[in-house]
Amino acid sequence: MPDVDRERAWLLTVDGAPQSYVDLDEPGHLEFEYVRRLAHVLDCAAGPGAALDLLHLGGGALTLPRYAAGSRPGSRQTVVEFDAGLVDLVAEHLPLAAGADVTVHAADARGWLASAPARSADVIVADVFGGSRVPAQLTSVEYAREAARVLRPGGLYAANLADGAPFGFLRSQLANFGSVFAELALIAEPGVLRGRRFGNAVLLASDAALPVAALARRCAGDAFPARVEHGEALARFVRGAGPVADADAVASPEPPEGAFSLG
Repeated sequence: MPDVDRERAWLLTVDGAPQSYVDLDEPGHLEFEYVRRLAHVLDCAAGPGAALDLLHLGGGALTLPRYAAGSRPGSRQTVVEFDAGLVDLVAEHLPLAAGADVTVHAADARGWLASAPARSADVIVADVFGGSRVPAQLTSVEYAREAARVLRPGGLYAANLADGAPFGFLRSQLANFGSVFAELALIAEPGVLRGRRFGNAVLLASDAALPVAALARRCAGDAFPARVEHGEALARFVRGAGPVADADAVASPEPPEGAFSLG
C-alpha cells in the first residue's frame, strides 16, 4: 500500500517492506541505496545527456524511469510491471512529467522479453521481485540469453538482486550471465560482500567493456558507499558456480526477518 511521506513525496510499501520512493518535484532524489547504484549505471552507460532506449523489467512507482527521463531527455523507455493494480495506482496518483517518453505495460517480464524485438534496447534494467524474492523464471541461463538477444551490441544489462553469505544464489546468477556475456561486474555495499549481512547487489553484464572506473568513483563517493567488483576478484567470487537451466532455476532466497523492513 502507498504511504505519503509529504505532499509530493510517496513511499510505496509491499507487505511492510519499502518498494519505491518517489519525489514528484525532485525526480533526481533517490532514497534507496540500490536505486542510486542503478542510477549510477545509467549515468555511465553513455555520454552525459545522451538519449537511450531503455527496457525496465519491473516498474514499481517508476522511480528510475523518472530519473532517466530527467537526466537523459529524449530517451524512449518501456516499463514492464506484472502488478496491474500497481500500474493503475501509479498512473492515477504519481503522474509522469510532461514529455517523458515512458510506456508502461502490465505484463509478465519473461514473457515480454521473449517477444521483444532483437537488438531493440541499449540498456535493460531488471528489478523484479515477487514479494521479497526474484521469481525463478528470471534466474536461469535461458533468461540471460533472452536478455542478450534483446540488447544491442555494446548494450548493458543491470539487475537488482538480493542475497547473503554464502551467496549461492548470487554466484549462480553471475555464472548464468558470465556464460552469455563477455564482461561482468557487481556493485554492493562492502558489508554485504563480506557476508556480514543480507542485502542488495547490482549485477552488470555486457558484451563490451564496462565503465568500471567511472562506476567505482561514483559508487565510492555516494552517500551510501559501495564497491565495484570485476575482473579476477569477481572470478574468484564466482569460481565453482555453474549456470542454472530453466528446469533447475529457483527464486532468490527469502530475506531474513527484518532485512528490508522500515524498522
